[in-house]
Amino acid sequence: MALPRLRTVVLVSGAALLTRRALKRRIARSPLWPLPALPEPISGHSKRRATAVRKLLITGRTEVADGVVQLRLEGPGLPPWSPGAHLDLVLPSGLVRQYSLCGDPADTGAYTVATRLVADGRGGSREVHEQLQEGLEVEVRGPRNRFPLTEAPGYVFVVGGIGITPVLPMVRALAASGAEWRLLYGGRSRASMPFLEEIEKLGADGDRVTVVAQDEAGHPDVAGALADVAPGTAVYCCGPEPLMAAATAALPGACTLHLERFSAATGGTAGSDEGSEAFDVELRRSGRTVPVAAGQSVLAAVRAELPHVAYSCEQGFCGTCQQRVLEGEIDHRDELLTDDERGDSMLICVSRCRGGRLVLDL
Repeated sequence: MALPRLRTVVLVSGAALLTRRALKRRIARSPLWPLPALPEPISGHSKRRATAVRKLLITGRTEVADGVVQLRLEGPGLPPWSPGAHLDLVLPSGLVRQYSLCGDPADTGAYTVATRLVADGRGGSREVHEQLQEGLEVEVRGPRNRFPLTEAPGYVFVVGGIGITPVLPMVRALAASGAEWRLLYGGRSRASMPFLEEIEKLGADGDRVTVVAQDEAGHPDVAGALADVAPGTAVYCCGPEPLMAAATAALPGACTLHLERFSAATGGTAGSDEGSEAFDVELRRSGRTVPVAAGQSVLAAVRAELPHVAYSCEQGFCGTCQQRVLEGEIDHRDELLTDDERGDSMLICVSRCRGGRLVLDL
């Protein structure tokens, strides 16, 4: 009698084990099982490893210019990054702000960011300056890169103030490779311009760097800096909106322009309430439908159901809240997405729906 009973126990245990393994495989294919599995989401425009929230230790805090603080953030297993990338800092208050990585991509154990104190800003920079001290932990997301260094026969950089942060790693890389590059660097004063000494040293060979301090020489001559640029040159601009407008207006033919914004462009449609009718948004993976009121953003409506959804600028220029659209006609109101991206994704902080319903991959 013992042997048949033992055989029965073994068979039952084996069947249970196979069932558990099959269930794990099914859940892996669709985390919301028993809902149907969908293709891998692209929401957030980067791999899951890069969008995960991780805590990093502040191991260094340095004032690198008047009103500019640099932070060194250390932690294990950090995703790699390339020049032009940025990091999302989740501040103690819950605010999320983006800062360009300005350290060395070869330093795989730490990220370095710098931020200028904006007295009349939205509060993020003040929180960084007043609360983020050495020895504290801070949550980060990323890195992401929407301002990559592309291949080109030559490069011209037009930078204003804190706009030097994403450009600095680019200039380091180009200087090390022997590539052709020039930099026009403007600021209110030399004391307010971060990393100025390093930039001047990098450009000492060949007179590559032009520094224009407003209190000494007025505003930089952007049109003059771009007047003799050779065809095929990649022009990179980061700084205040008037500087980027000047670079856009002066761009020579057969050159490419790459812009990195720290604020929404003036006169644009981002965040406009024009034509803001109510509609519904289906969150396909979550199995929920949320109403979006006429004066409400898709982001606000979605986060009421899914508080973990990432966002930052809320003005349509950073790309953090980009989500994949499965169905519906999009009313794009951002200043960032390419034509290809606009085909099946949107920035839910500002863009809306042309019609009564959108379906998001959330």
